[in-house]
Amino acid sequence: MPPKPLILPEVHGHRGCRGLRPENTLAGFLYALELGVDALELDVVISADEQVVVSHEPWLSAAICRDAAGERIDPASERLHNLFLMPYAAIRPCDCGSVRNPRFPHQLLNAAYKPLLQEVIAEANRYAQYLGRPLPFFSIEIKSSLAGDGILHPSPPRFVELVSAVVHAADVAKRTTLLSFDKRVLQAARNQVPYLPLCLLVEDAHPLADHLRELGFVPAVYGPEHRLVDEKLVAKAHTHGMRIIPWTVNEPADMQRLLTLGVDGITTDYPDLLVGLLLR
Repeated sequence: MPPKPLILPEVHGHRGCRGLRPENTLAGFLYALELGVDALELDVVISADEQVVVSHEPWLSAAICRDAAGERIDPASERLHNLFLMPYAAIRPCDCGSVRNPRFPHQLLNAAYKPLLQEVIAEANRYAQYLGRPLPFFSIEIKSSLAGDGILHPSPPRFVELVSAVVHAADVAKRTTLLSFDKRVLQAARNQVPYLPLCLLVEDAHPLADHLRELGFVPAVYGPEHRLVDEKLVAKAHTHGMRIIPWTVNEPADMQRLLTLGVDGITTDYPDLLVGLLLR
């Protein structure tokens, strides 16, 4: 095994610690901090009253949520529970913590609501101080698509405006990175908040140069799906001055391979496994 680098790669808790606690919940984020993550990765959507809500889907997922009446959601109609059309007061009573995600059988379940971004930041800061640990970084993914504009979410410029307003109000700009697969989001963010680090998320095998050409600038971070990462990609990212943080890495063998390649961080549903590897 090669010698450990002087600076250890960052541990990014995916949706908190999705393998161990329900995703994007306060319980998941706080437990991830207990496990020793450096950054909390989370997703945000916008409610009808323009609140920034922490949620992966812009609807109530049938796989993990119950509606406000406590009833399971029919998968065929889950998209009718469109959060972009619901005020936060209607989203808040829905339980997205007591239904087990079938992909993660070891989750410890507990009733949980979809929190606001401002609440997650405040509670994470408070809990880190309680634990006597450094304040966490926040990797905030803005999920959007051309087909969803005005239907599932606002336009990219307005989306960025709403999210960055929460970041600034919470005074965490120096500890925040904005992530997106949608290059329009990153382009809007570069115009509005050029001092915030940006991360281009990628899940296809198109060359890095093509992605950068389409984006029109070099972001601070490159976030490929982990199976796309090899020695050449790490070298190219670093040559461009980008940090490379692959996702979502859940097997110890994959974690070790990426650590050997010299990535700058790893996003995982099981931060306990990654922290254990780094402490060896």
